[in-house]
Amino acid sequence: MRRMGTQLVLNDYLRAAMGEAVYDKLEDGRISGRIPSCPGVIAFGATLRACEEELQSTLEEWLFVGLKLDHSLPVLAGIDLNLSPLRSGPGGG
Repeated sequence: MRRMGTQLVLNDYLRAAMGEAVYDKLEDGRISGRIPSCPGVIAFGATLRACEEELQSTLEEWLFVGLKLDHSLPVLAGIDLNLSPLRSGPGGG
């Protein structure tokens, strides 16, 4: 897969995951955010914007670690990052 294509798929995946974000206001006034389909992706912030930024950063780290360690990742917006890339030619390319 071309690098640009991979970047676009990852951007689409991140956008889809952030679209599922759920935010709650805590008793102390802070905001918590989580992405239910991405276990362990949770963040906190003093404002909604700060929480969104922290959640995005946490999601990116979670995704890159998951890809590196070959974890099973949820399929989001029809994007399945668990599929092995196709190799062409003898010996895989």
